[in-house]
Amino acid sequence: MRPFRCVVLSGKGGTGKTCVTSVLAAHFAKRGVFCDADVDAPNLRILLDPQSTEEWPFVGKSVAVLDEKRCTRCGACRDLCRFDALPWEEGPRVDATRCEGCALCHHVCPQEAFSLVPTEQGKLLRSVCAAGTLWHARLKPGGENSGKLVQQVLERGAEEARREGLGLVLVDGPPGVACPVVSSLAGANLVLLVAEPTPAAREDLRRVGDVCARFQVPVGLVVNKANLSPEGTEALRALARERGWPLWGEVPFDPGIPKGLSHRRIPSDHVFPHLRGAVEFLERQVASRAE
Repeated sequence: MRPFRCVVLSGKGGTGKTCVTSVLAAHFAKRGVFCDADVDAPNLRILLDPQSTEEWPFVGKSVAVLDEKRCTRCGACRDLCRFDALPWEEGPRVDATRCEGCALCHHVCPQEAFSLVPTEQGKLLRSVCAAGTLWHARLKPGGENSGKLVQQVLERGAEEARREGLGLVLVDGPPGVACPVVSSLAGANLVLLVAEPTPAAREDLRRVGDVCARFQVPVGLVVNKANLSPEGTEALRALARERGWPLWGEVPFDPGIPKGLSHRRIPSDHVFPHLRGAVEFLERQVASRAE
């Protein structure tokens, strides 16, 4: 049976998304596969503390390569490149950081001196942790095709869960609403949104909620640092009522949480008691897939 896929998202960084994911991962240890879909800045591994890691190259965009022996320095490529990827130093050279792989230089060169070569943009990683398997990735700085890399992380995680007969794929999603978030929603059965009671977080929550609605993925809400702003927390409750989202937890700020995180410890004692709604829902889904 297809495992239940829960993606934990937030409209912005710093709301406690990875903290909540790690607490859920500790609770569902050995009963699920865990994924970190934030390939630009992955950090779930810091808390899950991998014991061993395998890696595979992630091949993304293609980049132009110049055969200088064929080049006659006619300048046609330089004049037409819109990305300034062909700086001229006694002839053209390819600036791989600017090249978008559009292949225009290849098509306009009368000497066919350019070819397009796929390049490694990062690493796909599988780690074994005390809680179970973690699939994650590391995109190179400025690397392209982050959405494609997210897709590979989630596909590998889902394949392993099916193979091992596990009922849950728990995903620590990327922040914001950009391409990696859209990729992380593919195949999701539930999105657990984590928000803090600030005006900025509330507006970002609206945006990510709109994206979830566009892809028709059900949503549940957890409010983090709920006791820091009663007015802000009430505004988030009102937004949940307006959108029809169940409110599955209100986690109060506790100095023990950042202290534990700073020592790479999952703060289950401080957070788990406030996630009862989310945990009970996920328990039912995992149990139904084990039947």
